[in-house]
Amino acid sequence: MIKKIVLVVILCAALLSCGSENKKDNQALKTEDWETISKSTNGKTVNFMMWQGSPVINEYINNYIIPTVKEEYGVNLQISGGQGPEIVQLAMSERQAGITESQVDIVWINGETFFQLRSIDALWGPFLSKLPNSQYINFDDPFVSTDFQQPIKGMEAPWSMGQFAMVYDATKADDPPATLDELEAYIKKHPGTFTISNDFTGMTLMKSFLAELGGSPTSLNGEFDEDKYVKLSGQLWDWVNGNKQYFWKEGTTFPKEQSIMSQLFANGEVNITYGFSEGGVEERVTSGLYPNTTKAYPWKNGTIKNANYLGILSNATEKAAAMQVINFMISPEAQFEKARANGMDSNTILDVKKLPQQWQDKFKNAPGRQYGIKLEELSEYAIAEPAPEYMIRLYEDFRTKVIEK
Repeated sequence: MIKKIVLVVILCAALLSCGSENKKDNQALKTEDWETISKSTNGKTVNFMMWQGSPVINEYINNYIIPTVKEEYGVNLQISGGQGPEIVQLAMSERQAGITESQVDIVWINGETFFQLRSIDALWGPFLSKLPNSQYINFDDPFVSTDFQQPIKGMEAPWSMGQFAMVYDATKADDPPATLDELEAYIKKHPGTFTISNDFTGMTLMKSFLAELGGSPTSLNGEFDEDKYVKLSGQLWDWVNGNKQYFWKEGTTFPKEQSIMSQLFANGEVNITYGFSEGGVEERVTSGLYPNTTKAYPWKNGTIKNANYLGILSNATEKAAAMQVINFMISPEAQFEKARANGMDSNTILDVKKLPQQWQDKFKNAPGRQYGIKLEELSEYAIAEPAPEYMIRLYEDFRTKVIEK
């Protein structure tokens, strides 16, 4: 599916039929002052396409963001489900059909989705500098200003920050593996207790493995390198195929969603799992899904740290109202609510030192995590996201060289 999308993206970018004549650009909006923009949004309906696989994220959006933007700005925010491939497919389908007013305004994206949307000129902007709350973001931080080695250039607004972490139950694995050699020894000793999810999370783990095979945390930095990918991925698939007999279900099937991985861990079917937001331990322990002996830890060579972003489609119907919503979503108020350890538990994208003192104090004094590892504890193990082509290729090759092999 990913390969098909990439091929269509490339074709679409090359054809005039997918050109700018179908784009509702609203160039004048880019020169308007914020007061004028803000006054024009009352009564507007904004459609937001986002991944809906997390109950705490859905709770935050449905019970905090939606009613607040309605009350404060008169904007009706509507949600539709969809992530990377669905967002790209929607954008391509609308452009090919000549639709100038999209059914979606805001999209939650990063990485390869940002790359693919930019390839077909399907994102509107730059708009980020227009948002008053962007002043609180530290764009000198490369984990913020660069998305999978791509400068964001104001074409998407940072929304959350997180780092990938390994997760284990301390009662079952007192010395969890942190290298490929250690993992191989572990699964041979405890067969059936590890697997790789065939989704964004699993492919992110594969990127950490690729970086280790490359010899350093920075081995995948820079533009996509075909020769490097072929060499390292060949070693990776040899490792996976050589060991998958020791995976869950003897490597005959792979979970397709992170929620399934979480359930397998909760049920005790696998001893080790992984994920972003420092493994998502806090939410799953406090909800009762994971035991309170669950811990997160770093992969020795490092794991991916990244931001995720909010973009506006180039043919969005309500660009001004979309900016209003995004400006609120990156506000100190909304970011503080999102960071609550007993709520969404999402690291703020804001540089707290840039905030007014009252907000600095609130962030500083907020209750912290009881079970999950803190982002700061993983900082020395942070790896930058490699170029988007690595993720795209991993998806396709995992299917053809592991699942179908």
